[in-house]
Amino acid sequence: MKIFLLTHERELHRATNTGSLAIGASNNIVERVIWQRVNPNKDLTRLIEINEAVLLYSKTESSSPISSTEIIDYENIIIIDGTWQESKKIFNQSAYLKKAPRFTLNTAKDSLYKLRANQPKGGLCTIECIIEVLRMKGQNNIAADLSLKFAQFNG
Repeated sequence: MKIFLLTHERELHRATNTGSLAIGASNNIVERVIWQRVNPNKDLTRLIEINEAVLLYSKTESSSPISSTEIIDYENIIIIDGTWQESKKIFNQSAYLKKAPRFTLNTAKDSLYKLRANQPKGGLCTIECIIEVLRMKGQNNIAADLSLKFAQFNG
């Protein structure tokens, strides 16, 4: 299993970026890919073209999500890593992402993330999404480790 964080370059310099927490502590499951509008990552575009990757997308933004049971069928998950505004921009300016099957987390809990403002209701931060996906894919030990790191970071 691989989780690709399609990251806006501004996130690389933000102390509040939660995706960074997951990269070093996920047994190489989480990999960062820097988003480039005019030069999309060839590996991601290929995985989408051959239906080998699913895009995790907000339930407030997704017009055609796939059901939660279908994420089990995918070994490659793409999560857009940026502010909510940047994530919308990345999606809207990336035609290849619009071709990807989309998955929406159905979680009743609100985000616990305190370090950024303007989070939409029901919207989770990057590491919370990663933790949920790991749990769904049976990677409970890594999810627990990341939950602890997130709690310390968010403290």
